[in-house]
Amino acid sequence: MLSKELLQKVKLIEISTRRTVSDVMTGQYRSSFKGHGVQFSEHRVYVPGDDIRHIDWKVSARSSETMIKKYEEERELTLMLVVDVSGSENFGSQKKLKSEIAAEVAGMLAFAAVQTGDKVGVLLFSGKVEKIIPPKKGRQHVLKIITEILTFKSRTQGTNLADALDSAGRIMKHSGIIFVISDFIAEDYVQPLKQLVRRHDVIAVVVNDERESQIPDVGQLLVVDPETGAERWIDTGSYQFKKWFKEREMFYRSQLQSILKNGKVEQLSVLTSSDYGDMVVKFFRSRSRKKK
Repeated sequence: MLSKELLQKVKLIEISTRRTVSDVMTGQYRSSFKGHGVQFSEHRVYVPGDDIRHIDWKVSARSSETMIKKYEEERELTLMLVVDVSGSENFGSQKKLKSEIAAEVAGMLAFAAVQTGDKVGVLLFSGKVEKIIPPKKGRQHVLKIITEILTFKSRTQGTNLADALDSAGRIMKHSGIIFVISDFIAEDYVQPLKQLVRRHDVIAVVVNDERESQIPDVGQLLVVDPETGAERWIDTGSYQFKKWFKEREMFYRSQLQSILKNGKVEQLSVLTSSDYGDMVVKFFRSRSRKKK
């Protein structure tokens, strides 16, 4: 049984995300991914100028003419949301946690998809794949997705992004759209990401908080690793600590940028303090212009 507070939060997310989708994103979602999915339609006689890669040699051998496969754009796509629910997502120095931003962005994407007739599925992961919600359509399905992301309690430690990407690839039998919503604080996921990109349109939604890159000088501070629960005292005023923290942050940022760029994965960055709705809309508008 959901608490009254949680029900109100889910309702608020629905109202805010649906309004943005209806008012601003109508047509943006579909135009951003138009032509992505294609399916076989029929055979027809080859004519000069056709792509020879589409020639069906087996059918042609049984016919007196060279036959080519005709394809048409799929009217229905499948959107898969791969969402990080590990311990590091339960952090937020502003009004919202990273997990709340993840739920809201997921809700916005899901409403955009179902409004255009597409199915939406979800894969929740932390140290392993924790839960899979099969792709479906409809408002109630989207509300279930939002609720699950907000309330899910991880049963494992760590962030196994590689396993999540592998699983998403096995679930998505046909080419589709995959949004990976995470802070990407993980290891050894380069190869699974590249394999996923070969068949699907993959977008990385990188959710961060400003305090993860900037720690104020407040002297001695007890910090807790949200992934393992390990505690440690740090001196925020120490030169060595500041130097180490800055180098660590720069390494993480540069490594992530390199992985996404080399993997040909588009990136949508969202901060807990920013207007995520505006960032998502700008992303879709930019993609729509590139597709034209």
